[in-house]
This record gives sequence, C-alpha cells and structure tokens, in this order.
Amino acid sequence: MKKTKRPVNSHNAYHAHVYFEKETLDFASSLCKEAGERFNLKVGRIHKKLVGPHPKWSCQITFGSKDFDKLIPWLEENRNGLTILVHALSGNDLEDHTLYAYWLGESVELDLSIFAK
Repeated sequence: MKKTKRPVNSHNAYHAHVYFEKETLDFASSLCKEAGERFNLKVGRIHKKLVGPHPKWSCQITFGSKDFDKLIPWLEENRNGLTILVHALSGNDLEDHTLYAYWLGESVELDLSIFAK
C-alpha cells in the first residue's frame, strides 16, 4: 500500500477536490458550501459526473496559501470519511496532479491520460 502524501503549504494557490458518491452527495454539497462561506473561498459546481482527471463526482474549492493553514485542518476534521484531493496550481497540470497532489483520506488513482501531449 502506497503512503498517502499529506498536504503541505508550499505553493501560492491550490484546489481542493471533494470526492463523493450519490449516497454522500448531500453531505459533500453542504461541506463545500460551508467551507466557501466560512473561509470566503470560491466553490465550483457540484459535478455529478466525472470531470477532468477525477475518478469520482467532485466539487472544487479554490484557495491560496494564506487560507491553507486554517482550511486544511478544518476539512480534515469535517470531511466525515470523504476523500479530498488537494493540489497546487503551479501552471503545470500534470505536475499539479502528481508531484504536487496531496490527500485527505484515501488516495484514488487519477486519469492522467488527459494531460498527455
């Protein structure tokens, strides 16, 4: 079993992708909404389909390094078993989703083929 990389605050900007299924849709929606309101962050749409490299339904939260140290522990404490991908926004999508990808909960395999040139 591979070791899950824990989030580290070493970039200027990030996305957190909250993964969920039909059974956890309501909880995930409220978690993302609360994170947006509590930390004054931009929260994307609730995707009830696969989007980009994500192998599960997801919702994206955009945040910066100044929010990291408050948001990440809050997400960890309140995720209730959901998996959350946290990745840097460095300008290199492949590196962001591999080298700079961190996890709250169990890591899942991303579809990196969309980044192939």
